[in-house]
Amino acid sequence: MKILAHHEYQAPVEGDTSVLVLANDVNALDVNLDGITHIDLHFPSFTDGRAFSQAYLLRRRLKFAGDIRATGDVLIDQLVQMHRTGFSSAVLREGVDQADAQRQFERFAGFYQADAVNPKPHFAEPV
Repeated sequence: MKILAHHEYQAPVEGDTSVLVLANDVNALDVNLDGITHIDLHFPSFTDGRAFSQAYLLRRRLKFAGDIRATGDVLIDQLVQMHRTGFSSAVLREGVDQADAQRQFERFAGFYQADAVNPKPHFAEPV
């Protein structure tokens, strides 16, 4: 997962038809993805998890292969779950250290369950 510091993020340019900014109350299954290469999903608050569901639906059901970016109230302790549900990049809140965020992935190196990134559970993987 690509982790961006707050100051590195550039909002999508108005009129760019390859970028989709998806509101939290939109059903991801109803979105037209023709020509879309990048989707921004916003967390207005760390307690609002609707973007997790949207990312999962975009990756697993709609087979979206482009960049899905988490923006807004992104906490480092949610990054691993974001990646597992389909996010490919995240913009950290202002003042959050990128190195601290990256260490989350070192703490949790593998999972038994399947997810949006690895659709087979650990026990179904070849030895």
